[in-house]
Amino acid sequence: MPIAIDVCVAQHQGDRKEQQDRVAILPHKRRKGVALAVVADGMGGHTGGALAAEQVVHTAKTNLEHYAPNEESGRHMLENSMLEAHTIIKASRFINEKDPHSTAVMLLLQPGKVSWGHCGDSRMYRFRGTALSFRTVDHSYVEHLIATGRITREESLTHPNRNVLITSLGGKENPKFAFGEAEDLADGDSFLLCSDGLWGYFTDEELGTIIAENSARRASEILVDVARERGAGTGDNISLVIIKLKEALPA
Repeated sequence: MPIAIDVCVAQHQGDRKEQQDRVAILPHKRRKGVALAVVADGMGGHTGGALAAEQVVHTAKTNLEHYAPNEESGRHMLENSMLEAHTIIKASRFINEKDPHSTAVMLLLQPGKVSWGHCGDSRMYRFRGTALSFRTVDHSYVEHLIATGRITREESLTHPNRNVLITSLGGKENPKFAFGEAEDLADGDSFLLCSDGLWGYFTDEELGTIIAENSARRASEILVDVARERGAGTGDNISLVIIKLKEALPA
């Protein structure tokens, strides 16, 4: 079944002094139907975080330009993109005397298939209609506590260290990655990539319903508006990409 996509990219600075997130959807220059969505949440003093997140997007763009699906797997391209960004961000610490880090979540779209990878707590959600099919698991301290049975998921929502990451790009230790792939794409599927400045204000059910019941652009507007309202003057940077799949109508 031919699939068309409805896509929107959105950002808001929130109540921070600077926008340190970066977000992009990048089409392949030579391969029809191939595109890469990226969200990076930068961390670091002054402009350090913004530069780190910018490096994630830049490296992903460069790797996509050289990506040949017949010669390289999607996972390999995603892993190389994050590893190269990590190396460059880490090296920049010695140049600008800052402490830059960034999360990364990437989704590679190809005809009949999607591949994803992430590091940190920027997330990728997959919905079928309003129902959650999958979401990435944060590389965070509270997720470690949940996995080891030390706290419940409900307790994690108010844990004082819920924003502490156990891995990121640019850190002293080698970063941890997680990957996935799906080929069972269908009309009504949707994907959301976002930073914690968005997902921290919603349940999975709320996200799925808003995305399913609206166009990608309208859903983005609603999500940003509600996150800003719930942030109540303390909201973080917000970045998101929504990709909705629908059956292509005959020409």
